[in-house]
Amino acid sequence: MARLGVSAAAAMSAGLAVAQLAPALASIGPLRRAAFPRLAGIGARDHVALTFDDGPDPHYTPTLIALLKELQVRATFFLLGRMLAANPQLGRDLVAAGHEVALHGWSHQVLSGRDPASTHRDLVRGRDLIADVTGQPVRWWRPPYGVLTASSLISAYQLGMTPVLWTAWGRDWTSDATAASVRATVRRGLRPGATILLHDSDCTSAAGSSRATLAALPAVVKDIRARSWRLGPLSEHSL
Repeated sequence: MARLGVSAAAAMSAGLAVAQLAPALASIGPLRRAAFPRLAGIGARDHVALTFDDGPDPHYTPTLIALLKELQVRATFFLLGRMLAANPQLGRDLVAAGHEVALHGWSHQVLSGRDPASTHRDLVRGRDLIADVTGQPVRWWRPPYGVLTASSLISAYQLGMTPVLWTAWGRDWTSDATAASVRATVRRGLRPGATILLHDSDCTSAAGSSRATLAALPAVVKDIRARSWRLGPLSEHSL
């Protein structure tokens, strides 16, 4: 067997350790935050990272770009390859507006049932498309449903991407999500160094659910700024 480099060996060790805990890590926030703070998205104590999954979506992403400009906030967008392939200009618009683009996978398929070769192809395909379309290198990766596997972690590190999950979410993918419910759910997860998960598409969620995200966002930003925390993309989060 060829000798592994330090980063590859570290990735393999981390991957094997996390693989057995993947479903729990995706669903049990306290365990994820305590055992793997960097993976959970815990950053600098005076900063909150704002992230969006599942776009770019022609029904919501343009409105979100305009809203974030009005609020003077930049964010990190975890893109799906198939959505970017269908809407390449929206990917370029995100970068032109000062936002970060990251990888969420190609088609939002859970990785736990996929073999290592298939997983690696999925990450390569998505990463390369984002870089080619936007001209921005892909630094971050978030697996669909937050489900990690050893092979996906190894592939991510080999491809130069850092996996990041979340510490707070808005449950904005549900059919009963409202602006008030999204705001309240995010507030319950807010803490110094939090990473917030929201969505700019309902392509894998209840139809129309992303409208609640757009309606809630000004209040969410207000809540964070009221605590004198900085708000921005993951690149400002000191992960």
